[in-house]
This record gives sequence, structure tokens and C-alpha cells, in this order.
Amino acid sequence: MKDEKKLTEQVKLITLMKKIGVMRPRDLKHYSISRQAVHRLDKAGVIERVGRGLYRLAGAEITEHNTITDSAKAVPKGVICLLSALSFHSLTTQSPYEVWMAISVKAHLPRKELPIKFVRFSGKALSMGVENHTIDGVEVKVYSPAKTVADCLKYRNKIGLDVALEVLHEFRKSGNAKMDELWHFAKICRVSNVIRPYMEAITIENG
Repeated sequence: MKDEKKLTEQVKLITLMKKIGVMRPRDLKHYSISRQAVHRLDKAGVIERVGRGLYRLAGAEITEHNTITDSAKAVPKGVICLLSALSFHSLTTQSPYEVWMAISVKAHLPRKELPIKFVRFSGKALSMGVENHTIDGVEVKVYSPAKTVADCLKYRNKIGLDVALEVLHEFRKSGNAKMDELWHFAKICRVSNVIRPYMEAITIENG
């Protein structure tokens, strides 16, 4: 009877992980699955540890967003930003190895085994422009395209001025409505005066 219960738990866990992708043992209390089931499946090679307190099915298909989903699970209050947000929104051809993630200036720096590059944001610059996406069954917070472009100009010394200007140039092609969003977030990020001369130069360049 005890072995049958263990088997049922393991089947439930495998089914759950097929649905949600990445799992934390502490989440299992909501599904009436014991942590022992995790240890048994890990030992059997059915699931694998991908980070501190993070597991996925062994041999699961690896997608381009795996590092993002793993990071979102590891730091649920973090927001994908800058180069990683650019890549997510297809605003750059670059594929950063590290996941760029915004956290509060007051937040304790999370322990990490994953390749995460933390950037500290505060106030509205942290809370505004956040989009919620479901990627491979995982809830992920990502800054919107317009907010990301404003952030890139603010943190141009971190990501490179050439990258920030290239993104601004490309974003401008998206139309006036999108530019209104950019100016909105530029004020929030306090970079309106930074963006303005670059926008004027782009306008002159394009006639």
C-alpha cells in the first residue's frame, strides 16, 4: 500500500512537471505531493536539478527561453530587463548568456547558481511597464518594449551606447504611438533629456 502511494505521488509529480516545466519542491504543498517524491525521482534520473531548489524533467526539450524560465522561478519577484528583455521582444539579434534581471534596491541579493546579472531598480522604474508572460508553463515578468528601450538608454554604460542607440533607432520605426510610450517611460526613468538629442539626430539622418 505504501509503495502504491509512492508510485501515485511520482506519477502526479511527473504529470505536473510536464505542465509547468520548472518546479520548486516548496511549491508541492499545493498539490499534496511530498518532497520525498522529488528525491526519489531525482535519484532515479527521471528529473534533474538545474539550479538551487529548481528541477525539470530529465531530457526535457531545451528552448531558447530556458534560462529565463529557470531564473524567473528562482527569483519570482525579479523582472527580466535590458539585454534579456530586448532579446525576448526580438529587438536585438544578441543572445546574452546571462539573464539580466531587475530587483529592488532594497531586496536582499539572491543566492544564485544560475547565470543571472542583477540590476537594481527603484520606485516606478521598477514597478511600471511590467508584462506578465507564460513561457513553457512558467509565469515570467518582463519589461515592455518601450520600457526596455528607456532602460537601455538609462543603463547605456552597462550595455554599451552603441547597443542602446541601435535599439532606439529600430524602435523609432515602430510608429508614433509606440514613441509616445517611450517618452512616457523616459520620464519615469529620467532619461528624457538623454534621449532627445539622439532622437533629433536620427530624425535629421532619416530626412
